[in-house]
Amino acid sequence: MGYIEELRAMVGTRPLILVGSVVIILNDRKEVLLQQRRFPNGSWGLPGGLMELAESTEETARREVKEETNLTLGKLNLLNVYSGADQYIKAENGDEFYVVTTAYFSNDYDGEMKTEHSESIQLKFYNLEELPSTMVRSHLRMLNDFQQHECIAKGEKCC
Repeated sequence: MGYIEELRAMVGTRPLILVGSVVIILNDRKEVLLQQRRFPNGSWGLPGGLMELAESTEETARREVKEETNLTLGKLNLLNVYSGADQYIKAENGDEFYVVTTAYFSNDYDGEMKTEHSESIQLKFYNLEELPSTMVRSHLRMLNDFQQHECIAKGEKCC
């Protein structure tokens, strides 16, 4: 039994504060890797997940990406940390939680991409201008922030 399952056994479905990490993984064409998740409802999101005891957010990002995609990440760049009321989630089983999510980005990865089917339906690279309509809302915000970050880094005028 993992840390979160142990907590749930003690507190039931009441709200918890959990920490997680996601990674915006970019290929050579500047497309972003998305994961079509089994839950909730086949929506698309960034690879990542929740922290285990004694992990750093970077270690969480690396472990979750490896578990979900079979890719090994190299250099990670910090995008932002997301928290607050808009990070509230009520799972299908009734579990409630607020997530403090650290978002990273990277184009440094190695390995053969493979879908881990217990959590994912498929993995696919998408053009940032042509994202699926069924995106995890918080991940869409992170991708928008990433585009702003890239625009500023290039010294361009951003919308």
